[in-house]
Amino acid sequence: MMFDCGLQNIFRLKNGQSRSINWENRNGEKGKGGMASSDLGPSRKGSPCIPKIEAGETVTLGEIQGEGMIQHIWITVTDRTSERNRYVLRDLVLRMYWDDEEFPSVECPLGDFFCCGFGVSYQVNSVPIAVNPTRGFNSYFPMPFRKNARITIENQCDEPIPAFFYQIDYCLTTVPEDAAYFHAQWRRQRITEKAKDYVVLDNIKGKGQYVGTYLALTSLERYWYGEGEMKFYIDGDKDYPTICGTGTEDYFGGAWSFATQQNGQTVENQYCTPYLGYPYYSSHDTFLHNDYHNDDQMPQRSFYRWHLLDPILFEKDLKVTLQQIGVSHGGLFERQDDVATTAYWYQTHPHVPFAPLMSRKERWPR
Repeated sequence: MMFDCGLQNIFRLKNGQSRSINWENRNGEKGKGGMASSDLGPSRKGSPCIPKIEAGETVTLGEIQGEGMIQHIWITVTDRTSERNRYVLRDLVLRMYWDDEEFPSVECPLGDFFCCGFGVSYQVNSVPIAVNPTRGFNSYFPMPFRKNARITIENQCDEPIPAFFYQIDYCLTTVPEDAAYFHAQWRRQRITEKAKDYVVLDNIKGKGQYVGTYLALTSLERYWYGEGEMKFYIDGDKDYPTICGTGTEDYFGGAWSFATQQNGQTVENQYCTPYLGYPYYSSHDTFLHNDYHNDDQMPQRSFYRWHLLDPILFEKDLKVTLQQIGVSHGGLFERQDDVATTAYWYQTHPHVPFAPLMSRKERWPR
């Protein structure tokens, strides 16, 4: 027994070999951890991180041979970067490859993979993704592979990244025949098209299950933004989806605009729960000028929804969209906003290659 590692079965014996990769033990070899020397002597924190990732360089964080499953990934990156590199969390691109595939199954800006959009970090407290102070990024998504696994990070900044820390915890074990491969893809529309649904995910072919959505929304218009419905087009759906929600805040588990009255004012409430969350709101630009004003940028909001207890199953194909609809004193209206998303799902291979990732500066928030 290996894959059923939840708390309810933690006492049951599993079969496999636990391994871990970091910069000191890059191949996860048995009995080879922490061997590098420092000023304190052998095996005393000699090589805890990648000392530098050059501009334009792609570094392999881990390459695993054999059959098994990645169980946990921890990453942090220094914030000692110049003003020009203030969006380093969108400039670093995380990719994952399973079983000798040519095209990645995961391709995402580092921050957005861990539910931290806009090039900033903040706390996230959920089951598969946790972000702890300060820039402590954790993933607990199980990631099975049958022949090999490879994880890379690309620095698309125009300057080096001075320090990059990480650890990949995995187990070499037998993978069940029905285990699908983990996927994640990032997308963005800087200005959505009026009355045309934003596409979270499409061109997914094969059998699988959709397990999560991260949304980084920048409001470009006034009034309430969250009436848009989340739609899942499953196995040949064309004009209308099989699953359609009732509104954006409803899909992310909130209600009534997340609003309460505090000191005579209406306030949107942030929250983090195991499966749904609204961890971030900001209308204050701390990167550039005017940081003495209270409201000097378009409001930015982050949301996550994990379909771990209610996965969206598909047999042949899947498309996911999100409407941009708001409401004002005059009623419902079609909006145009800046929308970025990360979609998370499992599926059989081979998968259709992703469209090219948006260029670095186009990924930057406005």
